[in-house]
Amino acid sequence: MNHTYQLTGMTCTSCEAKVKSNLLSLADVTSAEVSKENNTASITMSKHIALNTLQAAIGGADSKYQITALNHDEVTEQTKSWVATYKPLLLIFAFIIGVSIIASISNNKINGLKFMNFFMGGFFIVFSFFKFLDLKGFAQSYSMYDIVAMKIKGYGFVYPFIELVLGIAYLISFNPSVTNVVTIVVMGVSSIGVIKSVVNKQKIQCACLGAVFNLPMSTVTIIEDLLMVAMATCTLLTI
Repeated sequence: MNHTYQLTGMTCTSCEAKVKSNLLSLADVTSAEVSKENNTASITMSKHIALNTLQAAIGGADSKYQITALNHDEVTEQTKSWVATYKPLLLIFAFIIGVSIIASISNNKINGLKFMNFFMGGFFIVFSFFKFLDLKGFAQSYSMYDIVAMKIKGYGFVYPFIELVLGIAYLISFNPSVTNVVTIVVMGVSSIGVIKSVVNKQKIQCACLGAVFNLPMSTVTIIEDLLMVAMATCTLLTI
């Protein structure tokens, strides 16, 4: 995609060269044309880059160079970019939710407890499947942020098996108390590393879908982990 921005503050060819070089240093920028005469920057990118990221690249908010959107709406573009980035995750959640609703209908009503069990069972089995597609790749990615995987070599290789067993346990209603307690502990501990990575703004790959999809670590990953903790806690309190 290509966007044209208003870019003020450039006074000479050196300014043009500096700004262009800084913009090209961004990973998702494939080309950039900068003009001090027109006060514009035409940027081609592999995916939409937030305006504040572009501003940071050319010196930050206090820089003499200021960049603003010219012919597009930033909110709309960022929303489309977010949907495109997380499309695999959104589709997976939609399918799991749909199947869980169908499976939990009883007497024309959705049984809440059954829905949570089916949802959690489907979640763990599907997510373990993607991790098994590249077990080594997942283990390497996971060890970059998970507090257990960083200290215990091999935990990343074991984790998908834990998810698989938990998924099966939910689907067959095996010892619900033990299953939910294990889920709370496993997902709770997993969320600690995720939260730390997001707070520290580490640009690393989220391993929730293994190494198959290049999903960035973000608040979406935190919500995913804490949602499972919340559902396990809720289920535990109702049995």
